[in-house]
Amino acid sequence: METVLKMKDETARDAQTFGELAREHQGMMLVYARTLLREEELAREVVQESLVAAWRGLERFDVTRDVAAWLRGIVRNKWRDFCRREGRRREFSEEDLEYLEGQMQGWAGRPEVFDRLEDCRGHLSGDMAAVVEMSYDEGLKSEEVAQRLGLAAATVRKRLERARAALRECLEKAN
Repeated sequence: METVLKMKDETARDAQTFGELAREHQGMMLVYARTLLREEELAREVVQESLVAAWRGLERFDVTRDVAAWLRGIVRNKWRDFCRREGRRREFSEEDLEYLEGQMQGWAGRPEVFDRLEDCRGHLSGDMAAVVEMSYDEGLKSEEVAQRLGLAAATVRKRLERARAALRECLEKAN
């Protein structure tokens, strides 16, 4: 009986630790999945599948490795599975993925930047927030955003340019 209680205690401790790990890296995983899938809902699904896979494979994780890189690898594999399952063409070559991984490594050491970015997005004006959401979260092209909003594509691109500048300025102030 004592052994069973000890195992339950260890499992609860592992679950708590994993929950903290998931909360710490979920923003980074979502950004990575959004980049790969270009669709918010699909990105969220892939992140959830990735977290389940990470939990199941936690005992095999090599603690000398970078946790963020391990989680991105799981996201990347789930993205590949999704593309295969849905018959979608992968838009990223292996070289693109290596480049993206290099870029993500620089950001992964600073997960708080994703929280700040989300905060900064909340300060965008309604017209800029709408084009950012449609362009980045929904993965629409400028022409599609323009059509939905009844604007010229050039206007959408200019609003995106201004939104990126505003986000950059907000993030720099936060540093």
